This record gives sequence, structure tokens and C-alpha cells, in this order.
Amino acid sequence: MGLASLTTLTLAEQDHVATITMVAPHSSMTMIKEFNAVLDHLEDHSSATVIVLQGADGRFNLGLDFKEFHPDKAMDIHGFHKWEKMCVRLERIRALTISLVNGKAIGGGVQLALCTDICLATTTATFQLPEVKMGFLPGMGIYRLAKNIGLRRAKQWVLQGNTISATTAETWGLVTETTDNLAETCQQHLSASSPINPVAIQLARRLLNESYHDSFEDAIGHFLAAQQRAISHDQFLQTVDKHNASS
Repeated sequence: MGLASLTTLTLAEQDHVATITMVAPHSSMTMIKEFNAVLDHLEDHSSATVIVLQGADGRFNLGLDFKEFHPDKAMDIHGFHKWEKMCVRLERIRALTISLVNGKAIGGGVQLALCTDICLATTTATFQLPEVKMGFLPGMGIYRLAKNIGLRRAKQWVLQGNTISATTAETWGLVTETTDNLAETCQQHLSASSPINPVAIQLARRLLNESYHDSFEDAIGHFLAAQQRAISHDQFLQTVDKHNASS
């Protein structure tokens, strides 16, 4: 799928920042295919070291497109599997990822925000996971959510499905920061994260995620392997040259 034919997303690249805008309000099979095409481009053909994910028309993402389901046909999980594979790609991509939540993030919108490194939200944004009350599950958001906000709080939110404010989401740890100016706050986080070393970011993120389930013995083995990869990369070698030249 070529990027010129995108209908649910747009992609803009400037100064090593790639901005993905979800122009369609709901998650659909078409969006999954297009999102994967965008990720293919970013992984294989782009120099972007930062990926910004945002919505359009005053909302982030409103969750599942129920028009793709037909009660008179057998239900299967093919689409859900495709969605989860896409989320993992976003979560593990070799770039710093930032979600900008303006308006409603429902269901899959919350899941996408959980997959990014930094989540910024306007003070008027809201978050909801209504799936359990609707008879299904909020994807692997269940797996990621407790790590971010704690098990007891995650149980309450998932089982009750209530809408929470951006302020509450920040207090819980779902949102990194609330703001009245997403663009300005995003730039502040980009400046604070510079210089951005994609390889080190990818490795550090993976080790942080694994820390929730690995034993120390397994973790140190994974760390040493990751550190070997990091110090063999050009970015670390340039740092060594720079420091040696200044000493």
C-alpha cells in the first residue's frame, strides 16, 4: 500500500519528526493496514527519530468501528490480532514516540496512547475503556494498563468503564503531562529528550518493559546483550570521540 493512497491517516515529516494524524474517527481494518504501511515507511525509508501521534477534528481516537461487525456472520479475532500486532510495532519502533490527546480517547485510542513513550493531553481531554460493559475486552490494553496505573485502579477502571478526565489520567500515571498548549509542551519534551539516540531509546524501552516480569538474573543478561549492541553503534562511538577530543 502506497502512502499516497492513505484515507484514514496522514503522515507529515519535518526535521526528523514524523507526525501521524488519525483523520478517521474510529479504528478499522483499513486504518490498521494504512498504519502498518506508515510504520513500514518510517522503519525502512525515513530519517525520523521522533513519531508524534495525534487525532483530528477535536478528538484522538473513538475506538472500534462496529460497522465492520455483522451479527449474522461468525465472529473471529482476525482483526483484533492484526490490531495488536500493529500496536506492538508502534510500541517497539526505533524512535521516540509521543501521543497528543485532544478530546476523546476511547477504547483503541487509550490503547494507542499506552503504546507511546510520552502521552500529552489537553486539560479538556477524556479517556474511557467501555469495552467490558459492551461485552468484549479492551485488547492488550489490559496487559499494559496495570503497569501504568496499578492493578487495583486498572481493575476498577476496566470493569466500570467510566470516563476519566485528563487531570485524573495524569494523577494515575496514564498521561505524562496535561497542558493547554499541546504543540508547545510537545516541543519542550523534544528539547528535553535531545539528543535523541533511536537505538538507545529502543533498547532502554524494551528493558523497562521487561522489568515487570523478568527476574534480576534474566534482566542482567538482557541488559548486557543490549549494552553490547548500544556501545557498538555509531552514536556511542561518536560520543566517545567527542569526549576524548575535549579532554
